Amino acid sequence: MTTVTSATTAASASNSRSSSTAATSISSDYQMFLTLLTTQMTNQDPTSPMDSADYAVQLATFSQVEQQVKTNDLLTSLATQMGVMGMSEYANWVGMEARSESPGYYDGTNPVTISPNPVIGATETTVVVSNADGTEVSRYNIPVSADSIEWNGTDAEGNPLPAGLYSFELESYNNGTLLSTDPVETYNRVVEAQGTSDGAVLVLAGGSTISTGSISALREGD
Repeated sequence: MTTVTSATTAASASNSRSSSTAATSISSDYQMFLTLLTTQMTNQDPTSPMDSADYAVQLATFSQVEQQVKTNDLLTSLATQMGVMGMSEYANWVGMEARSESPGYYDGTNPVTISPNPVIGATETTVVVSNADGTEVSRYNIPVSADSIEWNGTDAEGNPLPAGLYSFELESYNNGTLLSTDPVETYNRVVEAQGTSDGAVLVLAGGSTISTGSISALREGD
């Protein structure tokens, strides 16, 4: 384990929200309204037809519902376009390393930089490493510090581990008593920015996908 310190730049981004759920609900009501209106007109008594005033009210309601469906479709399309605009903004992040609570990707050669954050009162700390299946593969005692640490892809005996995604947790102790177990943030290279109706998302090395708002720091990639 090698302790390293790097300058980080805090980054935050807000995510746009779509109205797809509301559109689906109103669209369903719209179809139900059409069915009821058609059924009513088909089965009305020819000797006592529907009052013209009532019919006009129902047609007006039909028009309002139709317009609401079109409005929601437009809002959904607009939200998607906003997501694409956000994607272009974050395209400059491609190639940089983002810090987040996502699993770290070990490529079999380069170490993974992790960023532990011991709780107040901790006198000793241990990093627990688990593979993609959730199986613990290693644990290391590290200094009680918020400085970044490089994990070299080996188990506790120094044997090399295969390439893949690994998650990290930090156990904080006070004189042998466990205070807490918390996820550890890792640095991963950003390989792609994608625009969605919920905002821009980033694809990291190893295939993990995260929202831009979950990133706590950025740094230049190697």
